[in-house]
Amino acid sequence: MFLSPFNQTLLAMNRSISRKRKYINLGLALCKSFMILLVFITSCKKDDLPLSPEDFHITKIYVNDQTGTYNYYNASLSFDCRVILSAPVDTSSVKKSIIFSTKGGITLPLTISFENKDSIIHLQVLSQLNSLSRYNLSLKAALTSKRGSSLVSESKVKIITQIDSIDKFPRISDDQLLTKIQQQTFKYFYDFAHPSCGMARERNISGDVVTTGGSGFGVMSLIVGIERGFITRSQGIVQLNKILTFLETCDRFHGAWPHWLNGNTGKTVPFTQYDDGGDLVETSYMVQGLITMRQYLNSGDATENELINRINALCSAVEYDWFRNGGQNSLFWHWSPTYGWQMNFRIEGYNETLITYVVAATSTIHPITKEVYQQGYAKSGAIVNGNTYYNIKLPIGEPYGGSLFFSQYSYLGLDPRNLSDIYANYWEQNVNHSLINFTYCKTNPRNYMGYSENCWGLTATDNPWGYAAHSPTNDLGVISPTAAVSAIAYTPTQSMNAIRFFYYTLGDKLWGDYGFYDSFDLNEAWWSSAYLSIDQGPEVCMIENYRTALLWNLFMSAPEVKAGLTKLGFNY
Repeated sequence: MFLSPFNQTLLAMNRSISRKRKYINLGLALCKSFMILLVFITSCKKDDLPLSPEDFHITKIYVNDQTGTYNYYNASLSFDCRVILSAPVDTSSVKKSIIFSTKGGITLPLTISFENKDSIIHLQVLSQLNSLSRYNLSLKAALTSKRGSSLVSESKVKIITQIDSIDKFPRISDDQLLTKIQQQTFKYFYDFAHPSCGMARERNISGDVVTTGGSGFGVMSLIVGIERGFITRSQGIVQLNKILTFLETCDRFHGAWPHWLNGNTGKTVPFTQYDDGGDLVETSYMVQGLITMRQYLNSGDATENELINRINALCSAVEYDWFRNGGQNSLFWHWSPTYGWQMNFRIEGYNETLITYVVAATSTIHPITKEVYQQGYAKSGAIVNGNTYYNIKLPIGEPYGGSLFFSQYSYLGLDPRNLSDIYANYWEQNVNHSLINFTYCKTNPRNYMGYSENCWGLTATDNPWGYAAHSPTNDLGVISPTAAVSAIAYTPTQSMNAIRFFYYTLGDKLWGDYGFYDSFDLNEAWWSSAYLSIDQGPEVCMIENYRTALLWNLFMSAPEVKAGLTKLGFNY
């Protein structure tokens, strides 16, 4: 069909108008739908809307204005805590979800309030907390937000309260305090000695298990007990006779006593599976004690002279040459009748075993040579250190010196004041070893609670997880009173400060029937209830050496000790 240009124009206009109407109608329809949706939305309540998931968590915890992770130390005895949350909390869920309890699990009532539109929980305990105690704050998943979200993860907060610095005992002079420590600790070796044999029990829960080395320390403590008037001389002689009778009849292996024995039967109690025979190091502690006691006894008295002869027989029977394990230039720690040299443990320094080589050199029947000492204990000079720690030079030994018992056990009788050889001046060694241990604790590089110039001493003792040789390179946060107390001859000022702190400030937790308990860990509010003979003995003996040098003078007066030291190349 032919259309004129006008008609064509008219048709195009109609088609354009038709399309515009379609778009206009579509737009009107969309506007109508939007208005209906808007009316629907605005007519709905807020609570009718679906909620997005919420991460409900603890943002921060303040304990007495101290903030940390989940461990709080030195907390005030007035407990005040704020738990900062990521969203407002459902206040009805709080009481059943937050528990504050003692280390033993006793729940303490909390006063609860809320701040910042319920996004902060304020917790208080109205009664005072105990000092140096552990408390636990538990926040359970039952804690919910106002939107119904549960706590993302349960949390447990450890809180250790601060030290109560009030004196626990009346103040006495330092001299009286040292006597008190000696007298109380001496009871471990006299009152608590095994009734059948007079030997020292391994620890206060050991029953019939007695220990050779600790009993050697106990023999030396008898001398202190007599001289200080804790017991009479006749009481000491009776106790010594009982011990010697046991040593003469109990198990021995090539003259060496085992580490542990049954105090009733005298039979070996294995220390470990393969350690069921002679222990030469433990034996040397006993020999050190017996030689010191022999020098104390009066040869002009018939009874005491008999004891002297019995001591000589016991000491001379130790076959030090046998413990060279086939003639090697080293002494070996253990020999078992069942397992032989299975443990194969060479006695090498620098550690607690110098006395083993010294008493071995005193023997005229089973002696050792200088080469055994030099290649064994001194490891042909490998014990030399020469480095400085905290600007303190350490002549020999491991970095930072190791546990403090290294400079104590061998020196209960062996006098280090003028002792030297080609490797070290042993007075310098022991003083500096003790000063490094002190300075490490004072510096406290691991930020353990309580470490200070008054609270120091790392050595081998119990800890919350068992037993360990604590030292600056194996520091678990455990302080052992015996370490600082027994170092008093080397560090008199630092040790006396520690003694006062242990007794007056911590005495309500640290002082008991036989003196200071073995150890403590303020980071865990843990207090040992144990006494160990090898920790109690050095306290009695080294305090006495500090005060009078009695035991040093006695041991060093023995002719065979002088000859043995000379043989090994020592100046003394």
